[in-house]
Amino acid sequence: QVQLVESGGGLVQAGGSLRLSCAASGGTFSTVGMGWFRQAPGKEREFVAAINWTGRITTYADSVKGRFTISKDNAKNTVYLQMNVLKPEDTAVYYCAARQGFPVVPGTTEDKYGYWGQGTQVTVSS
Repeated sequence: QVQLVESGGGLVQAGGSLRLSCAASGGTFSTVGMGWFRQAPGKEREFVAAINWTGRITTYADSVKGRFTISKDNAKNTVYLQMNVLKPEDTAVYYCAARQGFPVVPGTTEDKYGYWGQGTQVTVSS
């Protein structure tokens, strides 16, 4: 059983930066793939970024490519989402998710993930 706790959300002006963290416990973090998803008010949850179990392969939604970076620190059992050049349309609740089983390819759909955090709010003002 993997438990995930996100942190680092907040209010930031457009053009600013935030770094989200997701601390994992209860499993073998080095063997899991991780993903970030977000849900804006009135919209369905959408994929943002994902990283495979080795931490060497990443993939991003087109809307965040070049602005966001996902990384995985196995020593700290933590995955990060560095968000730069934030836009008002990035406003959402951000969720991290874990996928067991040494996934080679980063998962981009919710059904690939078995464990979810509670979410952290990111608000970008214009």
